[in-house]
Amino acid sequence: MNATSRFLIVAGVDGSEHSLAALRWAVDEARLRHGNVRAVTAWHYPPVPSTLEDSGSNDSFHAAERVQADALTAVAAEGVDIEGTLVRDTAATALLDAAKDADLLVVGSRGHGGFAGLRLGSVSSQVVHHAPCPVLVVRPRNGT
Repeated sequence: MNATSRFLIVAGVDGSEHSLAALRWAVDEARLRHGNVRAVTAWHYPPVPSTLEDSGSNDSFHAAERVQADALTAVAAEGVDIEGTLVRDTAATALLDAAKDADLLVVGSRGHGGFAGLRLGSVSSQVVHHAPCPVLVVRPRNGT
């Protein structure tokens, strides 16, 4: 366990269905372990990822803030301490840094970008290979 003696789960949040499934899983696991969740959303400027452009704003930070707020609202975190963190960096780097004091890192199998047919996205692949803690990769229930 981490130094705070509470089980800490870091979850990557980018607004995709895969990241929402990962966040839901993290919250459920934290509830079982009486732990905490740190939801991490990465943003950078430029460029603005297409998922954030769709929010109607060209301001990367505010778009990322909205994506994270929507994800936290969508997940029933009752009984779980959940902290939202916005990080100006690439997604993989932000997650790897956030996981340094974590007991578990949870990510969706893929986000909005790249090739939809891939079973594992580039960010998921990077964190699986480089994380300082165990990693769980979650796919949505519909299997996409």
